[in-house]
Amino acid sequence: MVQYNFKRITVVPTGKDFIDIILSRTQRRTPTQVHKGYAISRLRQFYMRKVKFTQQNFHEKLSAIIDEFPRLDDIHPFYGDLLHVLYNKDHYKLALGQINTARNLIGKIAKDYVKLLKYGDSLYRCKSLKVAALGRMCTVIKRVSPSLAYLEQIRQHMARLPSIDPNTRTILICGYPNVGKSSFINKITRADVDVQPYAFTTKSLFVGHTDYKYLRYQVIDTPGILDRPFEDRNIIEMCSITALAHLRAAVLFFLDISGSCGYTIAQQAALFHSIKTLFMNKPLIIVCNKTDLQALEGIPEDDMKLVMEMKAEAMKTIIGEGGEATDDCSVLLTMSTLTEEGVIAVKNAACERLLNQRVELKMKSKKLNDCLNRFHVAIPKPRDGKERPPCIPQAVLEAKAKKAEEAAEKEKRKLERDIENENGGAGVYSASLKKNYILAHDEWKEDAIPEILDGHNVADFFDPDILMRLEELEREEGLLQGLEEEDFEMDGAEMSPEEQAALAEIRKKKYLLIQQHRVKKSTAESRPTVPRKFDKDRQFTTDRMGRQLSTLGLDPSKAINRARSKSRGRKRERSTDGGGNDGADSMEVDGDHQNKKLRMRSRSMSMSRSRSRPPSGELVPGEGFKDTAQKKKAIKIAKSSSKNRNKEARKGEADRVIPTLRPKHLFSGKRSTGKTQRR
Repeated sequence: MVQYNFKRITVVPTGKDFIDIILSRTQRRTPTQVHKGYAISRLRQFYMRKVKFTQQNFHEKLSAIIDEFPRLDDIHPFYGDLLHVLYNKDHYKLALGQINTARNLIGKIAKDYVKLLKYGDSLYRCKSLKVAALGRMCTVIKRVSPSLAYLEQIRQHMARLPSIDPNTRTILICGYPNVGKSSFINKITRADVDVQPYAFTTKSLFVGHTDYKYLRYQVIDTPGILDRPFEDRNIIEMCSITALAHLRAAVLFFLDISGSCGYTIAQQAALFHSIKTLFMNKPLIIVCNKTDLQALEGIPEDDMKLVMEMKAEAMKTIIGEGGEATDDCSVLLTMSTLTEEGVIAVKNAACERLLNQRVELKMKSKKLNDCLNRFHVAIPKPRDGKERPPCIPQAVLEAKAKKAEEAAEKEKRKLERDIENENGGAGVYSASLKKNYILAHDEWKEDAIPEILDGHNVADFFDPDILMRLEELEREEGLLQGLEEEDFEMDGAEMSPEEQAALAEIRKKKYLLIQQHRVKKSTAESRPTVPRKFDKDRQFTTDRMGRQLSTLGLDPSKAINRARSKSRGRKRERSTDGGGNDGADSMEVDGDHQNKKLRMRSRSMSMSRSRSRPPSGELVPGEGFKDTAQKKKAIKIAKSSSKNRNKEARKGEADRVIPTLRPKHLFSGKRSTGKTQRR
């Protein structure tokens, strides 16, 4: 099955880009260094290679353009005529012919200049011949620049054409503009054709696909056709005419019987008779659309007569296919794409007619006779009159019966949704919440609970512990009321004026502290952390705390000492004895000598390490070493591994440096003319 995919055609560069591509490739793929001291044979070979390489690249690129574009005489007539309608095949062939001529001219130029280069007697002569050869090749390409631009436009347009297979099962939709063709293809396929209430919304062919009897059908929506002479039709209408003329498909001629498309039934009938020659040997169905606006039986008598004449013409296609003239049920069909009434019937009828015609054609072909000789159809005959029913094992029958019982049980069970649908649906049916109550008798479920029973209120006996809970609540409420009264006494007017003034001062101070805290918290991210000794406000000092505590009648000495000890931090106390054995020796020296010795010892200890930290070589539990020797060895290996890194002044293993000041990938190779600032 032939498939035409025009999207695979490569991009055609413009003349200027074409020259840049070829010359840059020649510069990159051939040697560029030559000296006048070389032998003349080497100089000739150097420049001959450049000319041949350039000609070869031009030849490959131009040959690819010529080969990838389709030849109108070799492809299907549908695509040949469609390309002729869209682009004018004379211009198309002329452009490809100019490309072919340019390819031949470039080959002749290269051949001539290679002959001249064989007799070059100096470096200057060979170089001049090379420049002339490449210049003439580029001039040839510049002359065909309009053809290259034209072919690029054609390639872009061909890439947007739909992929239509002319040999597959196809349904073709045609008719006047705005009769419902695009709406129909949108209903039966997944195509998304634009539908608007004006004529010629569809300006090109659109393709969709549908399935019928496990076979894929191609549905083509054509632009609208007007009833006018052939030579007056535009490109949009000629696309439809081309599809009708060359595609072997089932044709659906759409007829708007309501007249809302802007054309009468008489005008549509005239169009039908003018293009009926294109319907020959094709299954034809007349589809009366928009029956939601106007029924077929309600149209005037003259219009009905025209419809019957079109039906008679469509019946001839059935007779031509070998059918009977009485089979007119699938020739004239009615439908409405708005209400979707009859849409599937039209699709099925078209698919069935097309399938029958394709089967008939295959049966009449010579290929079928060659295949029938290889087949033998065996028809079994009864050997006697005895009945032989199928033998089904008993286990299989029991399994089937069990499955049938389970299915019946599932069908018997009613869900709440089924009951809701039977009783009016949501909003009408109200589900009973009492039907799942577990009671002694099922008839008690729907009984209403009385309010008074035997002269007593039923609610009083609903909870047996209600009195006990009431007492607990009353007791808790009393406690809460007592707490509220105490708070009220603290806030009330029973306090003395001095206490009230002190309370007001405390509340004011508390309010100010809260506000200050909120301001600091809101600006915490942008406000730097300032040590307290640099605080200009000096708000939090021990002197201020002492004054405030003294005004309250409290002794501030302990609080001040505690604050000072906290602010100083913990200091290590120095012991006067340097160990157990040093006690006796320290008694023999005088006090000044002993203090000096202790000061020097403590200074050296603080400079080297903390006294609470063990020596570096001493084993500490939990470090993962089995003994002190293993730990020292590990420390030694770590120091030796970092020695080279320290020599290179690197901070760590991730501190990467580039030792080469002139990287080779930036300072080697050919340098083109122009600026080299990026190097």
